[in-house]
Amino acid sequence: MSIPRTEAALARATEAANRGPHSAPPDGHPRSRHLAIGDPQADITRFFALLDRHGLLGPDGRLLPEVQLVSVGDHFDWGKAHERDAVATSALRLLAWMASHPADQAVLLLGNHDLGRVGELSGFTDARFAAAQVEADRIYQGDDTDEVQERDFLSRYPEVPNVELVARDFGTFREVQRDWVAYLLRAGRFRVAHAAAEDLLVLHAGVTREDLLTAGVPDSLQARAPVVADTLNRVLDTAVAAWKQGPFSIPGLHHPGNATYGEGRGIFYQRASLRPEDAAHRTATPRRRFDPHRLPPGLVQVVGHTRDKRSRELLALPLEDMRDGVLRHLVTHGTSLHYRPGTPPPTGPGEAVLVFTDGGMRESPLELFELFDLDTRAPARPHEATHQGGQE
Repeated sequence: MSIPRTEAALARATEAANRGPHSAPPDGHPRSRHLAIGDPQADITRFFALLDRHGLLGPDGRLLPEVQLVSVGDHFDWGKAHERDAVATSALRLLAWMASHPADQAVLLLGNHDLGRVGELSGFTDARFAAAQVEADRIYQGDDTDEVQERDFLSRYPEVPNVELVARDFGTFREVQRDWVAYLLRAGRFRVAHAAAEDLLVLHAGVTREDLLTAGVPDSLQARAPVVADTLNRVLDTAVAAWKQGPFSIPGLHHPGNATYGEGRGIFYQRASLRPEDAAHRTATPRRRFDPHRLPPGLVQVVGHTRDKRSRELLALPLEDMRDGVLRHLVTHGTSLHYRPGTPPPTGPGEAVLVFTDGGMRESPLELFELFDLDTRAPARPHEATHQGGQE
């Protein structure tokens, strides 16, 4: 890792965050390297170390001109309670650094944690959230959370579905993050999906046939990634144009949670599940679980959102082979299903594929964390040994 390059990137990130919400327009520069990176829920220094390890940073602290980087979303929330202030600052700097690059170079996709800033937390000030968090920290005890105390909490904070969201899930919220997310939504910088090839789609959590029908993509076009991406992004833009105040939602596809509705649902929250107890959650959009057999055949979806342990739990698979850092894949013919580490073998038009990129960036050993090369459809090869500009 080059210390000069990462320090230059940190300085660029601080400068971008201090400038306030902004977005660089596309520059039309041809890119020869195209990569996707899983949920960047880790300290910004670690994020830059990963980029540098793969030869993506230039000596000026920006992405090299020939690089396109697609972030699958979830730019906020990780760490312990005592780290919240540092995490909030780190996450904002990371998002600002990405947004300071041309829009066709650093592609920002939405995750549920990003949307939470304009969803469940849309009405909170910093002071009110801090007061709510003091209570939530006291009440939240995992599965042992006191239901009476939680109901009392929700009677005063009905915008959220539970105390866990305030104490843990969206626990590093700050108003300035909401300002950035709202700006990037209205500027058209945040996207739902990115088409990397005719059959290769990048997005946060994955979509099923039913989700695409809800969005307006007929069965005959659901294997065409550019059509799917354009449609999902148009649906987003329509929802943004209609959004004046209050929690942001996308009819039929994304509904933030609250005390009455329960936890948020939709294409940014949902996960593949085969557990019988999740059957009721798989029935209609928007939802929190989906049947992976209902993925659109012929389409390869590159997603984040779900780490290996959680995937194995939901797919009722053994946990002993669980691994952080590595890419994983799921392939289904509509009846059979295979889930394995690594990238998928060549597949046919009758097969649906998910490639999982969320390797637990914060917890995984740096040398094990894999980026997905959208050109070769394989793990990106580290370039440290040959990367120019700064000492290794």
